[in-house]
Amino acid sequence: QVQLVESGGGLVQAGGSLRLSCAASERTFSSYVMAWFRQAPGKERDFVADISSNGDRIYYAESVKGRFTISRDNAKNTVYLQMNSLKIEDTAVYYCAAGRLLTSVRDRYDWWGQGTQVTVSS
Repeated sequence: QVQLVESGGGLVQAGGSLRLSCAASERTFSSYVMAWFRQAPGKERDFVADISSNGDRIYYAESVKGRFTISRDNAKNTVYLQMNSLKIEDTAVYYCAAGRLLTSVRDRYDWWGQGTQVTVSS
């Protein structure tokens, strides 16, 4: 069982930046693919970005490409999401997820954090 705890969400003005963190309890963190998803009110939980176990492969949703950066520190069992040039439409609850397959498909991830709220104001 992998426990994931997100942090770093908050309220920010459009154009601003936030960095989300997701700390994992599992000592074998470095063997898992990690991803970020987000869910806006009344919408599906959508893929944002994912990163392979050693960080050599990274994929982004088109909507965040060039603005968001996913990274991981396997020594700290932590994955990050640096979000720059935030837009109002980035407002959502952001979830980190762990799995064994590098994919944008939500159902292929086995463990999820509780989520952290990101609100972007005008």
